Amino acid sequence: MNKIHFILLFVSIFFISCKQENTNPRKTNGKINSISVIIDDLLWNGEIGDSIRNKFASPVIGLPQEEPLFTINQYPVKLMEGFMTDSRNIIVIKKDTKEDFRIERNKIASPQNVFYISGKAADDILCLIQTNAAEIIKIMHQTEIEECQRINKKSLLGTKFFKDSFNIKIEMPSSYELMLQKENFVWFKKEIISGNNSILIYEVPINSIETKKNKISSIIQMRDSIGSLYIHGKELNTDMITEEAYAPYFSNIVLDHKKAYETKGTWELKDDFMSGPFINYAIVDKDNDRILVLEGFCYSPSKEKRDLMLELEAIIKSVKIGKKPIPKETSKIMAMFTK
Repeated sequence: MNKIHFILLFVSIFFISCKQENTNPRKTNGKINSISVIIDDLLWNGEIGDSIRNKFASPVIGLPQEEPLFTINQYPVKLMEGFMTDSRNIIVIKKDTKEDFRIERNKIASPQNVFYISGKAADDILCLIQTNAAEIIKIMHQTEIEECQRINKKSLLGTKFFKDSFNIKIEMPSSYELMLQKENFVWFKKEIISGNNSILIYEVPINSIETKKNKISSIIQMRDSIGSLYIHGKELNTDMITEEAYAPYFSNIVLDHKKAYETKGTWELKDDFMSGPFINYAIVDKDNDRILVLEGFCYSPSKEKRDLMLELEAIIKSVKIGKKPIPKETSKIMAMFTK
């Protein structure tokens, strides 16, 4: 091979490699619920930095102790090149000749969101942060849900049990063990160093919530009834109930293309010391003539709970509900709610 042929071959390989690198970006890294904020120290230590912290490190709703929405890692603009470009969520803020807000997906790695915010003056940047913060948080939260689901897929329980029992598909990690199974009710639990994570799946009659004016009151009553049936402490009369001291957060959402009610709050064992956060999804499943309920709750008294609850949310939001109705049995749960 002469020198010219060698140079042509080298150039061809170089361009092919570049093309492959662009079409197949490397995977992002970093801890769950963390973001990289690229901003000069002068802006970070002023009003703009305060605004970023107030928006993206505000307390997570539904947790018993304050924990930030995201863990923020700040880097000066001059250090933007390097390891932090592999982050899943990046916010780049700088002063420029014009106001601008834009989003780039998978720029350096995948999955990745890069949010660019710039303006002539601090007030311009503050206005853009205020206007777009809700959208940024929504996008980043969904990215973190999908990252949890990707991790969970490495080892899942079989699908037949969930199909036969509830006519659903759900990505339940194999680290969760079946603790209790009754008619139209199951309880899965994962032991962790600091406590445990749990997921409940059950169904109630569709009219037990849909025909009620006060939806959140009906959901609390439903939760407490399930607790009295199946979830107890070691001592007598220590059923799991919704903590009365803090009103749960309630919202209407869509889950698996169906109307659903999302409730976040705190549970406790009656006359006992155990407590923790929960997240409850009551899905209006008209195809199967039921309310399908999926709830996650954790007990981790000595550790932060934000990421534990995100894992539970990611598992629940992987649910896919079958359209073919399943044969109904008059279970203990169904009978209780049809009285």
